[in-house]
Amino acid sequence: MTDRVVAALQALVRLPTVSDRDPARVDTDAFDRLLAELAAQFPLLHERLDLTRVGSHGLLFHWAGASAERPVVLMAHLDVVPVDGDAPWRHDPFGGEVHDSDVGPAVWGRGTLDDKGCVAAICDAVESLLEAGHAPAQDVWLSFGCDEEVSGTAAVEAVEVLRERGVTPWLVLDEGGAIAGGAFPGVKSPLGVIGVTEKGTTSLELVAEGRGGHASTPARNGPTARIARAILRIEKSPFPASAPAPTLELMRRLAPHVPLPLRPVLKPLLGRADRLAPVVTRALLAAGPEAAAMTRTTVATTTLSGSPALNVIASTAKAGLNVRVMVGDTVAGVVEHVRTAIDDESIRIDVVESGEPSPISPMDEPFELLEACIAEVFPEAVATPYVMMAATDSRHFTAISEHVYRFAPFRMTKAQRQAIHSYDEHIGVADLVDGARWYARLIERLPR
Repeated sequence: MTDRVVAALQALVRLPTVSDRDPARVDTDAFDRLLAELAAQFPLLHERLDLTRVGSHGLLFHWAGASAERPVVLMAHLDVVPVDGDAPWRHDPFGGEVHDSDVGPAVWGRGTLDDKGCVAAICDAVESLLEAGHAPAQDVWLSFGCDEEVSGTAAVEAVEVLRERGVTPWLVLDEGGAIAGGAFPGVKSPLGVIGVTEKGTTSLELVAEGRGGHASTPARNGPTARIARAILRIEKSPFPASAPAPTLELMRRLAPHVPLPLRPVLKPLLGRADRLAPVVTRALLAAGPEAAAMTRTTVATTTLSGSPALNVIASTAKAGLNVRVMVGDTVAGVVEHVRTAIDDESIRIDVVESGEPSPISPMDEPFELLEACIAEVFPEAVATPYVMMAATDSRHFTAISEHVYRFAPFRMTKAQRQAIHSYDEHIGVADLVDGARWYARLIERLPR
């Protein structure tokens, strides 16, 4: 298992399957070669499982089990985000090389954590079980999307295929959480965070227009000035904060693991988090941006555009806003909040992309199965639910299943988590192997 899963991930990383919202800019040859590489690395999987193609290069495998009563969907995606050519990568981002790291020998490159590591680990687990003659207790579906990073349609098509076949998944598992080290200040134990919901992803664009003209005769309150003022007003008007149920449960589960000097103070507080929600919310807001994002809808200004030249006053200025909509909020409410904050009728607000938050999945038998597998493979971790801040393809599966979870079974340091969509992305070799072992145990433990 060790050599194969590492070699498979290296081969997948070397193929630059970068997705793009413009299909004409996608290197379809890289995706073709990746699908061929998967077939070469995992021949039994391709020979014995039924395959349906979805989207341009998405894959939906069906492994028939002893029963189809409680089918399971394991998800990952084949595409990756682009590499910033100016970023200081220590190793070739598309080299798939093994080098030493903060977590020991590691595979380096774009997609090792997001999300080709999951693809390789899932496929290796299935291949190993097939080699051992294992037959799953329930039907197992593998859904590998090809355009997750651009909010594409492959996952939507996969859901439609399952709906047409009358499949109502008992459990859907996608990327998202991890065995996260250093996730909470002072807590030494890593957290096995399982996303039971995810924020909605919405994109807004602020547009200010004017006459423009020569830069030697600027007028007050031109388009760029109004956009700048609007951005500052939004930053000074954060959304109301409150801790949703999964966050309060996370705090409750952390209570026995707080540092000993703080335990007399924090343990009673965290242990009664559900009854002291306002206090917990204030504590999270004070703990930094990562913790604060667990309590509210967030807005980040990500793109700016204005004049085409230094000596020309812009006739149109724009600002792109990336909004992560908290459970309990709505896109309509977000737009109204932004409109009120900027307080400028001359600025137009365009909704470029609209995504509501996902429903909260229950913490019943499927969730307990994930917990049990974490306890077996990662006994040092504290399994807990959480609200995922990013978006995954799994949000589409909430239309056919109420048990949708987000968890990648890999140990990740804080530095590794920060490398996702950034530079120096890497996964420990031992952690990759343990992730494949975790997926195998999950399949082996499916209830009959």
